[in-house]
Amino acid sequence: MTNAKLAQGKMRRNITKTDIQQFLLRGRAFIALILVTAVFASLAPQFLTTANLVIMSKHVAINALLAIGMTFVILTAGIDLSVGSIVGMVAMIAGGLINEGIILPTFGIIIYPHTWTIVLISLLLGTLAGSISGYIITRFNVAPFIATLGMLYVARGIAGLRNNGYTFPNLVGRPEYGNTGFEILGAGNFLGVNYSIWLMIILALVAHIITKHTPIGRHVYAIGGNESAAKLSGVRIARTKIIVYSISGFCAALVGLIIASQLVAAHPLTGNTFELNAIAAVVLGGTSLAGGRGNIGGTLIGAFVIGVLNDGMVMMGVSSFWQNVIKGAVIVLAVIIDQVQARMQERIALQKQQEIQ
Repeated sequence: MTNAKLAQGKMRRNITKTDIQQFLLRGRAFIALILVTAVFASLAPQFLTTANLVIMSKHVAINALLAIGMTFVILTAGIDLSVGSIVGMVAMIAGGLINEGIILPTFGIIIYPHTWTIVLISLLLGTLAGSISGYIITRFNVAPFIATLGMLYVARGIAGLRNNGYTFPNLVGRPEYGNTGFEILGAGNFLGVNYSIWLMIILALVAHIITKHTPIGRHVYAIGGNESAAKLSGVRIARTKIIVYSISGFCAALVGLIIASQLVAAHPLTGNTFELNAIAAVVLGGTSLAGGRGNIGGTLIGAFVIGVLNDGMVMMGVSSFWQNVIKGAVIVLAVIIDQVQARMQERIALQKQQEIQ
């Protein structure tokens, strides 16, 4: 009897230890955020000043917007390498519409769309680029890595071709054409908070509601968890994946508009390697690359970790080469931790099955 009680007590201690390990793994992004903030705050006295926090929040918002769209993709066990190039493509398209308008040589006229029309056209084109990737993946059974890699080159090529590799400067428009005010998107504030941050908050709330409280959200998790089982359950795999990649393209287009607005200029290389930061934020936030596990809240925290890490290293004067090395190491470490968490969950599930039997 005594041995049985000792065994039960030992089991309780083991379960408690496992629970603690699970808690630490799930909260790894928040723990990392606290650690990197504390390190840079101690090493750089100006790090937590109001001016730096405002700048850093804008950078975080850009990465978070991309990461929100990437979360949907990765939840389905996919990947989208094209988002950085779509950022550049959309920026160049918007810049061209503002400075050059739509040229109709057949009729000998130039149409200058209204600023909001330019924003709408740009968002639609970014969404279309994402939907094309989703269609190729589902219709022709192409691996997401290959399909979005192809779109990466296509979108970057279009960005370069739009103005033969040159920048579109001074995107302020002309009052007589009714296309002024584009710079407000990146520089405007509401209640003292930059519009890009408000957009991040709104999009994060909408994404959270979609993933947790709508059928499309349940389908996204189902596909990532087990695509074959989801198909047998009646989930429309192709439609869901096309929607997911369209959301990613929309988020990338929004970021392209924000950056062009903040700089009041559009450059063909805008958004270069942004996809890596987005993927890093998603993985750091606890979304599994295998799909089926993760949430928008974790992605936001992951975006803050990447933002703090980037700005902190810049303030410390860390070489850009070392910055790439450190960010690469962070991504690899995040994936390793994700694998450890997945194996731990499998082990716990197996133990529960054995206890039931």
